[in-house]
Amino acid sequence: MEKLGYYNGKFGPLEEMQIPMLDRAFYFGDGVYDATYSRNYKIFAIDDHVERFYNSAAALRIMIPHTPDEMKALLCDMVKKVDTGDLFVYWQVSRGTAVRNHAFTEDQPGNIAIMLKPAKVKDIYSQVKLITEPDTRFLHCNLKTLNLIPSVMATQKAELMGCDEAILHRNGRVTECAHSNIHILKDGVLRTAPTDNLILPGIARKHLISMCHTLGIPVDETPFTVDDIFTADEVIMSSCTSMCRSAYEVDGKPVGGKAPELLKKLQDALLEEYLEATN
Repeated sequence: MEKLGYYNGKFGPLEEMQIPMLDRAFYFGDGVYDATYSRNYKIFAIDDHVERFYNSAAALRIMIPHTPDEMKALLCDMVKKVDTGDLFVYWQVSRGTAVRNHAFTEDQPGNIAIMLKPAKVKDIYSQVKLITEPDTRFLHCNLKTLNLIPSVMATQKAELMGCDEAILHRNGRVTECAHSNIHILKDGVLRTAPTDNLILPGIARKHLISMCHTLGIPVDETPFTVDDIFTADEVIMSSCTSMCRSAYEVDGKPVGGKAPELLKKLQDALLEEYLEATN
C-alpha cells in the first residue's frame, strides 16, 4: 500500500479513510499532533516525538487512549504496512466524539488518527529563501495543536512570493517559522529563541542544540530580533523535514554565508546522526 490511514483501530488506503463529523477536531480543531520521518522503516527520534505528543495532550487535558509504549508500537506497526520505508509519519489525537459544545467531558478517550505517505527528508545542504511575517498566533505556541490557520496563511504568502518559509516575529522579536524553528550563528555561537510559550520545542531544534554541545559550539537560548538575522553569520532553519538548512535570502536581502565551515560541520554531524539512527 502506498499511502495508509488509520482511525481508532481501523486502517486502509488514505483516500478511503473517513472521520465522523462529531469528532471535536472537525469543528474546534480540538486536538494535538506530531510528525516525523521514517527511513528504512525506522521512525527517526520516535521517543522525542511521542514524548512531546503526550506533553501537548496533557497540557490540554486530552486523554490519549494508549500508553506511550503502545503508541510507539502502533506507529512502528503502521509503518511496516506501507510499500516504502521512507515515509512522512503523522499522528494526532482529538478530544473525542461529542455533539458540538464548547465545554467538554473530562476523561473522555480521544480519537487517534495516523497518516503515512511516501516522502524523504529535504537535502540538508540545499539553501532556503525566507520572508518575515508578524506572528499572529495565540499564546500556547509551545503546544503542537491542530489550530494552524495563522501558520497556513503565512506559509501560503511565502509560497506565493517564491519562498520556502516565513519567519514569524512579535514586535521584532523572532519566535519561529510557520512550521520550523529558526536560529542564527553569530561569532561562533548558536542563538535560538527560548522555549517559552511563544515557540514549539522542536525535536530538530533539540537535536541541533545537543549536537552543538557535542561539537563544543556555545548555545545562547535568549530572544533575538529580525535585525539580528540580517547581521548573522548564518541563518538556520530546522524541522523534522529539513534538520539544518541555511537561508541565503530573507525579505529579498542576502543573509548568511559568513561561517560556511561551522555550518557544514553541524550539517554533516546531524545528517550522520539521522543516517545512523535509520540505517
